[in-house]
Amino acid sequence: MLFGLNQYSRSEMTAEGSYILKLAVPILIAQAAQVGVGAVDTIMAGHASADDLAAVALGSNVFLTLYITFLGIMTALQPVLAQLYGMGATAKIGAHGRQGLWFGLFLGVFGMLLLWALIKPLQLVLNMPDDYVNQTFAQFVFYIAMSMPAAMIHRAFYAYASSLNRPTPIMVVSIIALLLNIPLNWILVYGQFGLPAMGGAGCGLASMICFWFNAVVLGIYVTRHRYFADFCLWQRFDWPHWGVQKNLLKLGIPIGLSFFLEVSLFTFISLLVARFGVTQVAAQQVVISITSLIYMLPQSIGIALAVCVGQAIGAGQPQRARFISGLGLIMGLIMACFTGVLLLVFRHFWVGLYTTDVAVIALGANLLIFAAVFQLSDATQTITSYALRGYKLTKVPMIIHAFSFWGLGLGLGCLLGLHFGMQLYGFWLALVLALTVAAVALVYYLVKQSQAYIIRVGQQK
Repeated sequence: MLFGLNQYSRSEMTAEGSYILKLAVPILIAQAAQVGVGAVDTIMAGHASADDLAAVALGSNVFLTLYITFLGIMTALQPVLAQLYGMGATAKIGAHGRQGLWFGLFLGVFGMLLLWALIKPLQLVLNMPDDYVNQTFAQFVFYIAMSMPAAMIHRAFYAYASSLNRPTPIMVVSIIALLLNIPLNWILVYGQFGLPAMGGAGCGLASMICFWFNAVVLGIYVTRHRYFADFCLWQRFDWPHWGVQKNLLKLGIPIGLSFFLEVSLFTFISLLVARFGVTQVAAQQVVISITSLIYMLPQSIGIALAVCVGQAIGAGQPQRARFISGLGLIMGLIMACFTGVLLLVFRHFWVGLYTTDVAVIALGANLLIFAAVFQLSDATQTITSYALRGYKLTKVPMIIHAFSFWGLGLGLGCLLGLHFGMQLYGFWLALVLALTVAAVALVYYLVKQSQAYIIRVGQQK
């Protein structure tokens, strides 16, 4: 049987599955809270004016593309710490944690400067006719760019806490930050307590404050909680070790590119379908919003799986790492079947939550059929990618994602949608094929590499 799952008893599967879920559920809630911050920005800006909403939407797309890419790069820290935890190398965990904070700081500052540098060129490229939208866009990006150092430092603490089996504080701090973002937006966007009304720009400032809150509070928790004392994060001060920084960057860049390839695929498709009319654009946006929320489910299992696999590899248990990979994949497939059925059966209802336009609901419901079909392949490729990261295998998955997402998803989508006149359906058919190819290729690679790792460790013994 695939991954040798038939060699394990039901009680072993239940115990390991419970361990994965124990990590995955707090991560899922934390991710939902972080997505909620962006939702609050959109709602508050929309109630201010249509111009503010447009500026925030454009600025958010720019920020999120870079933010998600850099999060991928920071993900490199997680398998490193998880494997050290599996080895029981407590002192090394602290040392690499300190280097991870430097890594996050460097990456965050670079991201902030890059966003600032992009403001003027983007204003020219976007060619916004309204001066207010143009100015608000620039102010929003300026403020939210200052959250990048905090976001990357937070991700270093995130990797540290989750790799040491403590995801709950990440969840709690994220929920508090979401609750903080609501009054901050109200005060800054609309001008309360004598402050000037900043409009959409206030959303950027509020989000920036929340990002820094996330980083500082999670850092304080990790610093002061006695559970983390044995891992010696603050045992001493270390300057950056450039060899470690280089290794993290080498491991993280392929992950970041994989993240970028996926998020940019949907961004480019959204831009290309704009020529088909308002109804198609609206339906596309609604369905992407729905599928993005569902994506958090397999992603949360994947993040937990990367930790579990990394710990097993660090402990010198490659057979267990292979078992965990297969079990996590089965869990994701069961969950994907459930979400796929819900999407298919209630597709008109889900789209109707976003709009009352009959034409948009009809088209969106049709697109959700494609989304329901690719739930299995999307969950598979997502979870398998994270399992491979637990092994520190990132280059080949990046190549698979490049071929699948841009070669098939975008290339074939343009051919079917634009050349053969299938329009929106052509792009979504290509998405289904792209995700399926990625899923099959990644599972094949994981099966081969996990087996090869068992053989290699056996020969070393």
